[in-house]
Amino acid sequence: MGSKGSKSPTPSPFLDTPWREINWNNKKSALQYVKNYKPHIEGRQLRILLYGPVGAGKSSFINSVQSVLRGKMCAMALVDNESHDCFTKMYTAYKMEKETPNTFYPFVFNDIMGLSPVKGVLVDDVKLALMGHVKKDYAFNPESKLSEGNQFYNEEVNPNDKVHVLVCVIPANTARNMRDETLRKIREIRIAASRLGIPQVAILTKIDQTCPEIKEDLRTIYRSADVKEEMEQFSVNVGIPMNCIFPVKNYSEEIDLNDDTDTLILRALRHIIDFGEDFMNHKMNQAEDSHRYA
Repeated sequence: MGSKGSKSPTPSPFLDTPWREINWNNKKSALQYVKNYKPHIEGRQLRILLYGPVGAGKSSFINSVQSVLRGKMCAMALVDNESHDCFTKMYTAYKMEKETPNTFYPFVFNDIMGLSPVKGVLVDDVKLALMGHVKKDYAFNPESKLSEGNQFYNEEVNPNDKVHVLVCVIPANTARNMRDETLRKIREIRIAASRLGIPQVAILTKIDQTCPEIKEDLRTIYRSADVKEEMEQFSVNVGIPMNCIFPVKNYSEEIDLNDDTDTLILRALRHIIDFGEDFMNHKMNQAEDSHRYA
């Protein structure tokens, strides 16, 4: 009696144990790791290309990285809260300045026009950027790709012009509902990067907008079944492995830094640096082998 019509309790959206381990008290050593990074190859600069849907948070991620490294809020890359159209129009390079003025980290972020089902950056232009053929400040044209002979077409490519890590930035709250045309473009860019051997990472932004609990406490992120499902579905859709997808929260409305936010950003950044460094060293070894056996 009384059991008829009773409903089973709704399962919690949070798992009892984290599905990915993270040391939340490791910010200091993670920050020092990035600060100490120096490419093995003398004079080399690690180039990181960000791409993704319009309004995904590419520019905000760049600002968040700079904020963590400088220990204060920075707004180097311009951000537009009204993300109905592509705000970033040009091929923009951002160097990360150190505490000492006019000294920079040996990695640079490139931001491009967002992907869009209708307009947005052309896949062919992203492919050219991967190979180092796009010069800084090139204004992307959604109607026609950059061609040889254009003043912004880089014909004399050196190793520092080429992309060493490709980072797909996607919003967590729309990752599994992305338009088919946008997914097709992401897959096409991934294939082009894979053919060049370029390592690839995905940054899942806006995780605080997925549910109130994560917004309240970022440390619940790796116990969230919903976030795990978003990542798994995106992994299936575009082919980026789960261990190369990193959820982060960009700084947007805050005026002070937060250790948990910093920890997620630094974890993603460290993996990006490691992947890029391995790729640069691999390319150098390939070049040495080809000269040796030529």
